Amino acid sequence: MIWHDKRYIYTLAFFYSALIVILVSIPAYFYISIEKQNYRHNRLQDLEHYAYGVERSINDFSRTRKKMFDFPRSVLYNSHVYGGDGKLIFATDHCGRGMADFAQSDLISKRIVLNPNRLGARYLVVAQPFSYRSIYTKALIGALFLGAIVFLMTLFFIRISLKPLERINRYLNTFFNDAMHELKTPIGVMQLNLEMLESEKPNKPFRRLRNAMHNITLIYEDIEYHIKQDHVAYRPESIDFSHFLSERVDLFRDLAQVKSIVIEEAVTEGLIIRINRVELQRIIDNTLSNAIKYSGKSTTIRIELTEEETHIRLSIIDQGIGIRDTRRVFERYQRENTVQGGFGLGLSIVKHICDKNGIEIQLMSTPGVGSIFTYLFNKLN
Repeated sequence: MIWHDKRYIYTLAFFYSALIVILVSIPAYFYISIEKQNYRHNRLQDLEHYAYGVERSINDFSRTRKKMFDFPRSVLYNSHVYGGDGKLIFATDHCGRGMADFAQSDLISKRIVLNPNRLGARYLVVAQPFSYRSIYTKALIGALFLGAIVFLMTLFFIRISLKPLERINRYLNTFFNDAMHELKTPIGVMQLNLEMLESEKPNKPFRRLRNAMHNITLIYEDIEYHIKQDHVAYRPESIDFSHFLSERVDLFRDLAQVKSIVIEEAVTEGLIIRINRVELQRIIDNTLSNAIKYSGKSTTIRIELTEEETHIRLSIIDQGIGIRDTRRVFERYQRENTVQGGFGLGLSIVKHICDKNGIEIQLMSTPGVGSIFTYLFNKLN
């Protein structure tokens, strides 16, 4: 089936947009560096132009007999006049800043050595607060705008490209639903006739037929649940876990006898849990069928159901081939041994059901020794 979950589409669009922004940021970095140099150069030129204007005003005043000097002022620049000893004579911002203080990174300044003048001034320093904030703001706005455009375009093209796949997916869903519906009747008829024939003395071919029918039913139920799990609400109900488990184990005994496998039970009676019956059946049937499938002949499978302080523990212990990668065994279509056949759906369905119902899974396995599947069910309050 084709997965077209919206979260996947948005995640793909987001990461693609982020990748584009990162790639664009490389030339943008050099562009910003050049822009910063030009910005500082232009501000410095304007500052120098104003400083020389102030110097010209001081020189003009020195050539006159005026008693009062109207010092030029600006809303953009601050002027500071110092004597030959470096002491401040006058400042337009009324700040007692020394000449060494103009080396700060947040200021841009121009110092001029003055000609002898009536003010007794030796140095003129004109300064202006300086920051690259406007450039960074423009770059950030540009990056966000570019990211948004790329994100929307990516989202649009992904949706357009998925249209044919979604149409195929709908056709597949319709086909599988119709196929499962058509299979349900003949499978039911075969099961009914096998139950009728069971009253006669069962022979070896009959047992093989019944076991084959059991495997077909198990596969059918897995596929049916896989198709319906996103569309059908499997509502929880109170179930006698002990009785239900014993019933399911009895159905698998004939399948185990074909390989001379002994199933041992240690089931505490009267344990009640709340879960949907179909989902509980999928957990038990898939785990037990795998235990039988991957166990050798004349081995033992032990099933334990016990009550603990906060949980009810179900453990299925086999002496099978074991599992090499216990982390991937619950992934969809993952199979430990392809020779044994199957679709690799069973344990992924189990994992989905456990996650949905808050059931903890514990798996211990040693290749060549066997596996222990443990499920911790919540107790009823």
